[in-house]
Amino acid sequence: MKIISLFNQKGGVGKTTSAVNIGAGMAKLGQRVLLIDLDPQANLTLSLGLNPNDSELSIYELLDGKATAAQAIKPRDGLDVIPAAIQLAGAELQFAGVPGREMLLSDALGGLGNYDFVFIDCPPSLGLLTLNALTACNEIYIPIQAEFLPLQGLKQLTETVEIVQRRLNPGLEISGVITTFYDPRKVLQRQVMERIKERFGPRVFNQTIRVNVALAEAPGAGKTIFEYQPDSHGAQDYLSLCREILGAGHE
Repeated sequence: MKIISLFNQKGGVGKTTSAVNIGAGMAKLGQRVLLIDLDPQANLTLSLGLNPNDSELSIYELLDGKATAAQAIKPRDGLDVIPAAIQLAGAELQFAGVPGREMLLSDALGGLGNYDFVFIDCPPSLGLLTLNALTACNEIYIPIQAEFLPLQGLKQLTETVEIVQRRLNPGLEISGVITTFYDPRKVLQRQVMERIKERFGPRVFNQTIRVNVALAEAPGAGKTIFEYQPDSHGAQDYLSLCREILGAGHE
């Protein structure tokens, strides 16, 4: 079982969109997938048509020890989901004094089995929730937009990962970089793409995620891109990316 966190300290880079649609694409390809929404904004939960206010059991109860992973899972059209809840907004204070607080998620997922992939949608900031995700996972995917400002945050992001590797999770690695909102017609984006490849080498996925209106519209409908517009460029790109992840990987 691979546990993969999607993490970027910059907002608006397609982090949640990638978590949702990689998970859905993997399920289409026959993989057993669990999605975990660890972001207090609950964007993954909302993107799948779930209401964080209605969920009796959520990731919060899991962290608080009031529920097991099996109890918190919500089956949804071939995907299993552990949704976010509004209580996550106070998690930093709630768990601040708990011994081993960075290990709460790791401990909660310890008995989890029967999944090929677990994808965790992290908050776009480094706090206790993100530390829990990076401690529980063995791989990180970084979604990044091929623009100047998102590129500037990569140094800080990799330094964060290195700290977690030293102190909490020695086996953690950045194993994939996903280029999102990509338009190969723009010279700047091609130049930024080259700089990303210089920084991360073979960890950059060959498949990029092109600019696609349907990807922006699907969360509002509470659907994955494969449900909302299966013939769109967005659906094609994410399914191709999933095949790359399952196949030989990076060249």
